[in-house]
Amino acid sequence: MKLFHCDDCKLLIFFENVQCLNCGHRLGYLPDLAVMSALEPVESAGLWQALAPQANGRLYRMCQHYRQENVCNWMVPVEDPEAFCQSCRLNQTIPDLSQPNNYACWQRLEMAKRRMVYSLLGLGLPVFNKAKDPTHGLAFAFLADPEVPDFQETPKVMTGHAQGLITINIAEADDAVREQMRLAMGEPYRTLLGHFRHEIGHYYWERLINGSAWLEPFRRLFGDERQDYGLALQRHYEQGPPQDWQQCFVSSYASTHPWEDWAETWAHYLHMVDTLETAEAFGLTIRLSPEGQPPVRPAPVATIGRPESVEKMLESWFPLTYALNSLNRSMGLQDLYPFILSPPAIAKLRFVHEAIVRAGCQR
Repeated sequence: MKLFHCDDCKLLIFFENVQCLNCGHRLGYLPDLAVMSALEPVESAGLWQALAPQANGRLYRMCQHYRQENVCNWMVPVEDPEAFCQSCRLNQTIPDLSQPNNYACWQRLEMAKRRMVYSLLGLGLPVFNKAKDPTHGLAFAFLADPEVPDFQETPKVMTGHAQGLITINIAEADDAVREQMRLAMGEPYRTLLGHFRHEIGHYYWERLINGSAWLEPFRRLFGDERQDYGLALQRHYEQGPPQDWQQCFVSSYASTHPWEDWAETWAHYLHMVDTLETAEAFGLTIRLSPEGQPPVRPAPVATIGRPESVEKMLESWFPLTYALNSLNRSMGLQDLYPFILSPPAIAKLRFVHEAIVRAGCQR
């Protein structure tokens, strides 16, 4: 994530902000320019002038979910006929807001989704709305487990992906529930943003790999995805991962099936890209060597998305994770980055990187 500053008073502002706490200007994210901007209302009802220099005085409307529900802070160019921003127009189903706690969960879901969409657009990946492109488009359904009488077995909403539709159980947006699930499943890491990045990986497998010249190289590296997925899941949940899973996979769940290996590796790559961009934006340097030796600085933002190699990213990534884990331990928290990247896992990250570069270059 980049750093942003108020265009009026220059105060540091953040991706989720809706108002500058210093000068009071309304703020909005301009996805067409990838910047946060201070906004000035204009005489025409519902229009705002963006003060960001890149906007050149361009006019915008607030996304309907910004203007009415306050769960978004993205803007829509005035010439765009859509009521919703590029992120919110991906929604197919939102939670039932008449139910207690659903609004707060929806806010967290939208926040995580916008961060994911920010990364996808920055990497040059295609982000198409399923309503406009039913075959190749993307949509999200945010659903809650239905309430049924105690004597009935409760059907659960399963988080997952099917033909461009990503379903998220909104319970994942409840920190207490998600932590209980993390502990029950023995996972070292489980976040709402991680779910979005994992499920979008399934979507891009269909878009970038399936039926393409990349399919056979994928099978050589990740395995044959034609093996029975249901049986693979059943085996994973009954027997657990192989004891040596860390030798080949980024996570234990990645060992379940080649599709899950791809999705977990994809999510990991997005974790790396966004974290490295944030570290570089803050100008972080990491000193691992004795005094007098040059420190390590994260790779420049411009090289993270496409032309730079995974190896170059890892030169920055490993020192950064050592520092982040040490900072967490200093606060009495668990490691922020509880992963080990083996050579086979790095090879898979390289494959994901190359697929993303190819997709971005073709746009």
